[in-house]
Amino acid sequence: MNRTRPAGRHDQRGPAAAAAAALTRARARQHKPHYWFADRLLAVLSGRRPVHWMLGHTVGEAYEQLIHLAPGAPLCPADRLAPVVRHCGEFHPGPGVIEAFARIGWGERVTAMAFRLEQGPDLRWRCAAVELGGSPVAPTDPDPRG
Repeated sequence: MNRTRPAGRHDQRGPAAAAAAALTRARARQHKPHYWFADRLLAVLSGRRPVHWMLGHTVGEAYEQLIHLAPGAPLCPADRLAPVVRHCGEFHPGPGVIEAFARIGWGERVTAMAFRLEQGPDLRWRCAAVELGGSPVAPTDPDPRG
């Protein structure tokens, strides 16, 4: 019996193995503080969770920033597609500090979120600042420069 894969498929593994690999990657990223916080910040800024859900996970101005940003649910798209963290990167400017960015997407739209994490004396990470990118863009949007 000659086995073939679907046209355009380059992965030599079967669909079950590919799904298992994706699940393993998803579980591994939850152990990284910047991904953990990106998911939770997205839940608040998309209106799925209340702001006070982040109260014990913020320090300094971060909670005030969330109070200011969250009421408009800026990451809750009008078409009600659920936004997801597509990628989250990190930079370590010093010990106990992570400056992170996340690409948030829903459908073909993408926007950005940046945040700073600081590790306290108890070794717990807390969000110290959060910023959102401008309006989400779609790849088919015309160039605003004309």
